[in-house]
This record gives sequence, C-alpha cells and structure tokens, in this order.
Amino acid sequence: MEYRVYQSDGKAATVDVEEQERALSAVDAELIPVALDTEEAVIENAADADGLIVDAGTPVTERVIGELEGLRVVGRAGIGVDNIDVEAAAERGVTVVNVPAYCLDEVATHTLALALACLRRLPRYDESVRAGKWDWRVGRPIGRLQELTVGLVGFGRIPRRFATMTVGFGWNAVGHDPYLPENVLKSAGVTPVGFEELLSRSDVVSIHAPLTDETEGLFDADAFATMKETAILVNTARGGLVDERALADALESGEISAAGLDVLVEEPPEESPLFDLEDVILSPHAGWYSDPAREELSREVAADVARVLAGEEPDSEVTTDRA
Repeated sequence: MEYRVYQSDGKAATVDVEEQERALSAVDAELIPVALDTEEAVIENAADADGLIVDAGTPVTERVIGELEGLRVVGRAGIGVDNIDVEAAAERGVTVVNVPAYCLDEVATHTLALALACLRRLPRYDESVRAGKWDWRVGRPIGRLQELTVGLVGFGRIPRRFATMTVGFGWNAVGHDPYLPENVLKSAGVTPVGFEELLSRSDVVSIHAPLTDETEGLFDADAFATMKETAILVNTARGGLVDERALADALESGEISAAGLDVLVEEPPEESPLFDLEDVILSPHAGWYSDPAREELSREVAADVARVLAGEEPDSEVTTDRA
C-alpha cells in the first residue's frame, strides 16, 4: 500500500470499516484501526501516518502534528474539530477535513425529543408506572407547549434546522451567536438577543455552541440563576459547555426545572452528580445516530481523506476561519 491511514474511534461501532476501506483503496491507502486516545498513543502508534481519521476523543494537538512528520491529512469523523489544532495543521501544511452536514436532522430531532420529554415529564411518568402507580399528578407541574420561547445558544446548521421544527408548536425563537451578523438570525425568524437576555426569556435553552476556551463552563451557577425556575436546559453540543456540579445544584434547588443532555464532560462518565436526579434525561452522545448518517459519515470522511492523498481538493476542508 502506498499510504497508511490510521483510524481511531472510541465508539467502535460508529464507523463502517468496509465503507472506509472501499474509499481509501481507490488511492492505494491502507486503513489501520487503532485506539489513539492520548498524545503519546498517537505519536507512538501512528508515527508513519500519511492520514488520520479520528473521533472527538483523539487529540490531534500541535505536538502530535509536529511529531508525525509524514502526516498530510486529518479527517474528523464528525462535525466539531475542538480536538484538532487546526492552526498548527495549517502551519505544517496538513489538511483538516470533516463531515459538516451528515447528521443535521438527527441531532435536531434528538434535541427536540429531549426538550419534549423534559417538558412532558416523561421520566417521572415512566418510573411511576413501572413502580405500579397510575397517577397523572406525578408529572406536576406541566404547562402548555404552545407559545413557549426557545433560546438557541449558537446558530449553526443544527440549531437552524431545530428552529424550523419548533415552528409547528407555535414556539418563539431567540438566539445568541456573537460570531454571526444579526441578519442571519433574523432571516431565519429568530430574534437575536444577548446571552443573559436569552437565559432570562427562554422556557427551553438549547445549547449548540462549539467548545472553546471562551465557551468552556459557559453554563455555570450565574447562568442557571438567570434562567426561569420553569426552564429546561438541553445540550446536544459538547459536555464541557456545562458545569455539571452547578447544573445539579440548580436542579436540586429548583432554580431550573429539568435538563436533557446527550453530552457530558467525561464520556463515558464514571460518575456524575446528575445520575440520581429525577428531572434529568441522559443519552450516550447518540444524537448523531441513524443508520444512513453512520454510513454517510464513514464514507464521506474517508473519501475526503482519499482526495487529499491523491492531490485533489477535498469537499469539506476545515480552515482556520471555519474551525
């Protein structure tokens, strides 16, 4: 084989190996599955890599990029690139690609599902019925869904799709994204507001921001204190955006009403202050998943890696102004 492409995915079932091997074989590239969850693991086990295909748990840092002297391309099997030093890659001439649109409907739908389950208190009802009870009052209090306000923190492709899904419920949408012109939100029927105003106005706060130094721990004790007591929090973005201890305290004290989380700070978590709380719904970073999305993800990231190795322009390059 002319090229060696190391594939690292902590969720082994995420990728379709046959799809990736088929795409890479067109450029005489060998796919080598291996666990690379630390800088040392990447440097030691992928030293001769021409390409990497990684999930969010593989650190492709400045050090890693500097040590892998033959590295030409990094394929992120997903959307977010917070685990990849895109600037360092650009400086070394390493191309970074991702799959920016493969699961837009899936994550938007999962966001809506978490929001509705929290609003209708489904975990309480489920637990109560399984315990042999049959009492509608277990879910109290529940308000009407019509004319709620949903606050979108970040306004990329996923929240834009989610916003269209909420229209049928008669929800009003407000949004905060300091990196976008206000007219982008307005053109989608979303009212641009400041972060604190979004927190104080929203009945559903839905997180869609990237994880950066600026956004880490964005949802802290002050943020929860600003939210309505009846509000719910939904996070399908990155776990590190939320201070989980502060969220647990806010739920226990009644500062907010409920939370639906598809992402946690540690994945998989060994423990969490959220595990024993009644009005928390957790899913295992599964918002991206459908069978078609899995196939598209596997195929498209490998195809773009193959294009770079062949000296062609990739379809979805991540540049420093897109990271």
